[in-house]
Amino acid sequence: MALYEHVFLARQDISAQQVDALVEQYKGVIEANGGKVGRIENWGLKSLTYRIKKNRKAHYALMDIDAPAAAVQEMERQMRISEDVLRYMTIAVEKHEDGPSAMMQKRDRDDRPRRDGDRPERSFGDRDRGPRPDRGDRDDRPRRPREDRV
Repeated sequence: MALYEHVFLARQDISAQQVDALVEQYKGVIEANGGKVGRIENWGLKSLTYRIKKNRKAHYALMDIDAPAAAVQEMERQMRISEDVLRYMTIAVEKHEDGPSAMMQKRDRDDRPRRDGDRPERSFGDRDRGPRPDRGDRDDRPRRPREDRV
């Protein structure tokens, strides 16, 4: 059997419980056709880059699948029929990743300033740093004459 990573986007107006029900439905399709579903991650409601079927946001879900191609094709066929699924993508992989996916890993944001006003004080008086040493004084440079415009 082949290994796949499958991500699908569900409509923004369905609940998280309905997304879980969709995942279980498609997991049942895979298992009924002789496959297995490993890791399942619900990435939550995220903004889309552009509208898809009048939706600005979507629920994202990831499934690691170990199944024959016919099982994946049947699952994709049912997703095409479903009105709750906006988009899906299945990718064949050599092996499944261990641990959480890149979307679920916590990024180190401790060194970034927070938005609640806990920013370092800025000094606006140091903007004029004087002449740049690599340019020299601008008044000593020869100037090109302007061309007359017609």
